[in-house]
Amino acid sequence: MRLFPSPHRMALHLAGLLLVPAASMAQSVGDVQKGSALFATHCAECHSMKEGKHKKGPSLFLTLGTHAGQQAGFSYSDAMKASGWTWDADILSKYIANPKAALPGGKMKYDGLASVAERNDLIAYLSAPRK
Repeated sequence: MRLFPSPHRMALHLAGLLLVPAASMAQSVGDVQKGSALFATHCAECHSMKEGKHKKGPSLFLTLGTHAGQQAGFSYSDAMKASGWTWDADILSKYIANPKAALPGGKMKYDGLASVAERNDLIAYLSAPRK
């Protein structure tokens, strides 16, 4: 009976562990300038990038890393409040792709952004440092 995997199996396992974060990071790489233009076209009518300035939708100022449905001063759907999400690039990408499918019962009236590259650009813009 072997207590430890063979060196070959251990190397394959470690390589797999290292590739998972790299694949996740590659998905969220995008162009901030293109993302800014996409925000203006797809998001700015309903969302602001100013802290605490809500429109039809909540402010998206420093969204990544925050808990969904928790900003003060905005009335979220029960579905968003109960989602348990913490906004990261993967969740945001899935949500932006098809908000109605990602969060049944949500209030966002947007059909979605199908292009992965455009979603990555938009997420890069949303992730960019703010002044």
